Amino acid sequence: MAATHIRFDWAIKKQLRDKANYVVLEGFISELLGEVITIESILESDAARSWGFPHERLHQDSESNPQTQDNKLNRVDILALNSAGELLLVEVQNSSENDYFQRMLFGVSTLITEYLDKGEPYSKVKKVYSINIVYFPLGQGEDYIYQGKLDFIGRHIQDRLEPSNLQKELFKIEQVYQIFPEYYILRVKQFDDVTKNSLDEWIYFLKNSEIKEEFQARGLAQAKENLRIESLPNTEKAAYQKYLEDKRYEISMLEGAEAVGELRGIEEGIKQGIEEGIKQGIEQGIEQGIEQGIEQGIKQERRASIERILQLRFGTIPSEISETIKGLDIQKLDTLMTTALTANSLDEFSQHLL
Repeated sequence: MAATHIRFDWAIKKQLRDKANYVVLEGFISELLGEVITIESILESDAARSWGFPHERLHQDSESNPQTQDNKLNRVDILALNSAGELLLVEVQNSSENDYFQRMLFGVSTLITEYLDKGEPYSKVKKVYSINIVYFPLGQGEDYIYQGKLDFIGRHIQDRLEPSNLQKELFKIEQVYQIFPEYYILRVKQFDDVTKNSLDEWIYFLKNSEIKEEFQARGLAQAKENLRIESLPNTEKAAYQKYLEDKRYEISMLEGAEAVGELRGIEEGIKQGIEEGIKQGIEQGIEQGIEQGIEQGIKQERRASIERILQLRFGTIPSEISETIKGLDIQKLDTLMTTALTANSLDEFSQHLL
């Protein structure tokens, strides 16, 4: 069934920055956190910019953001301030990134320091919620919703460190974890489309860009009305369709390059492995040769795929880049495959080789 509503990663860059649509974002975050959230404003953040978002203020309307900047493959985020003075960072990640956990940590750490003025006491540090909507299998796990929060547990008797009565009164908390950042990871593709509660209704929408008639979750009624594809002005609708085409192309490029690389690598690896094994004349040599040959073949094709992508996007590749790529392992090559598709220039790509 064709999607009838705008993808969330597009809406979060466009429609959800409009104050009239705060109710949609409020509904989503309220269902996730299990409490009613009121958004006071959308903020500008150096942290958001460092994560790849355009340098314009985050609340600028969609008309002023160049399409070339909107088509970033990975990074789409929004920073909001709620009525309790807490920071809400929502990020959508479309394709795999091996160091994504570290990027989550960096983003939150940057926000904490950015929103504490020099000379202010530590008691003014803001609570941060980091909400990450990922469309790739981040880490290893069976669930599709993960929450991370910090508790201090006794090393010897396993008791939980509690705030003092004075701290409870001063900071309006009951548990120590309420001071520290909280992380949420929504692994959207792992959702089985069976909605058991109102939060699942939101996950269904995030995955399928569809809102069923029976859905009752906070914010979805407004999303259903305000985020229809058919309601977009013609110019924005054309831009949205181009955005979808770009996403399909990016996914196809990544999957195609990986599949071709693995197939060619396996074929070449088996051939080299058997030859090496026969040369050694023992069964162990055959097994080791095949394993090494497969790995070498995959490396060769990964390198070739990266160079093909760079040539298509930027033309002739400097010999230094080619030589550097030749010495990289498979894990680094996998990361560079995405970088080759997202970098705005060869200079930007080269920075990831360091």
